[in-house]
Amino acid sequence: MTYRTDRTKISFFSSYRSYPSYMSYLPTEASAKAGQSSSRLIPPHGGYRKLLSYQMASLIYDLTVIFCKKFLDFKSRTNDQMVQAGRSGVQNIAEGSQASGTSKKTELKLVGVARASLEELLRDYEDFLRQRGLLLWDKNHPKSLEIRRISSSYTSYLSYSSHQPPNRNMTYKTNRTDMTGRTNQYLPYLRSQESAANCLICLLHQTNYLLDKQLERLEDDFVKNGGFTERLYNIRKNAR
Repeated sequence: MTYRTDRTKISFFSSYRSYPSYMSYLPTEASAKAGQSSSRLIPPHGGYRKLLSYQMASLIYDLTVIFCKKFLDFKSRTNDQMVQAGRSGVQNIAEGSQASGTSKKTELKLVGVARASLEELLRDYEDFLRQRGLLLWDKNHPKSLEIRRISSSYTSYLSYSSHQPPNRNMTYKTNRTDMTGRTNQYLPYLRSQESAANCLICLLHQTNYLLDKQLERLEDDFVKNGGFTERLYNIRKNAR
């Protein structure tokens, strides 16, 4: 049975249309002043902690570690591959965001690697169910709907349209606390093999959709505005 993400019923997906690439986070108050960021050679970047795709990927990584410890032999190659795929999804989103200031091409490449890693992880969970004769939940399965409702509650935490810098004394502490709370919300679904694998499959479909939209936005931004080389040329030209 094929699982597909219902793109019309997951409310938090609609907010992703306003995803502002690396402009989602301005590190300093000075850079928030009108017109200043456009004249800078290296634009604001590294705001991955505010990206819903990053937070969802982090959640998947944490839950995958728990899943593998509980249901797989820690010496098995599958265990190691699944954990590494989950880690790759998180780390490449972060690295791509940080690299975006000087290379949009690198950001595109790394976000693409993150997307591929999570696709690999998705197939591992589907294989886990199939090889054990367990049920792959349909998108309208009652438990699938429950998991999607939990995910939809994240919308209020994020702001994709705000370019104001957050409180630097609270941001990372709040994020860590919030992520721990989110992980705990899904622990009841990790009590059995079937429920745990299906929970992760549902989250992976959602996150992969977000990454697909993120890649589309990055591609459009690159086509319209070019990369670091074009920015360097324009700034030097205007400075003459």
